[in-house]
Parts: sequence; structure tokens; C-alpha cells
Amino acid sequence: ALCSALSGIPVRHDVAMTGEVTLTGRVLAIGGLREKTMAAYNAGAKTVLIPKDNEKDIAELTDEVKNNVTILPVAKAEEVLRVILAKDPFERV
Repeated sequence: ALCSALSGIPVRHDVAMTGEVTLTGRVLAIGGLREKTMAAYNAGAKTVLIPKDNEKDIAELTDEVKNNVTILPVAKAEEVLRVILAKDPFERV
């Protein structure tokens, strides 16, 4: 939200993220990926950013989520900003 306010670029409304970001910009692994991605899907998210360290957990996601949501593993905050401040999830700012 802070980067959006400073840049004047709105954050995408169809992208969700789970995880924590350290002061150095590293995205940390989380628990409960299955539940969090299902909640994001139910809320209308088309893309969900997950910590790169949780990439192995994608196999546990429901088929409903895997078939309808783009899951993008990220390791650094810089990668997050490239997605959330873009017009589509694959466009780079």
C-alpha cells in the first residue's frame, strides 16, 4: 500500500499474497497455504503470490484453486511489487 501511495500506481485488486516480508525484502515461508489460497480464491483473487519456500506445498492445493488461480512463487519484495503494481500478473513495471 505504501509503494502504491508513493508511486501513484494502484495495487491490482485481483491479486492476493500470503507471507511475511523481512526488512531486507525477503519473503518468508508460511503455514496453512491450502486454506489461505482457498480463501483468496473465494474472495475473487485471480493470482496469488506465495513464498518461494512454499512452492513444494502447491501439490496440496485443491484442484479448484489450481485450475482457477495463477500461483506465483516469489522470494523478494521486489518481485511482489512487479506483479501488484502491473496491469496484468505477467507485465513487468
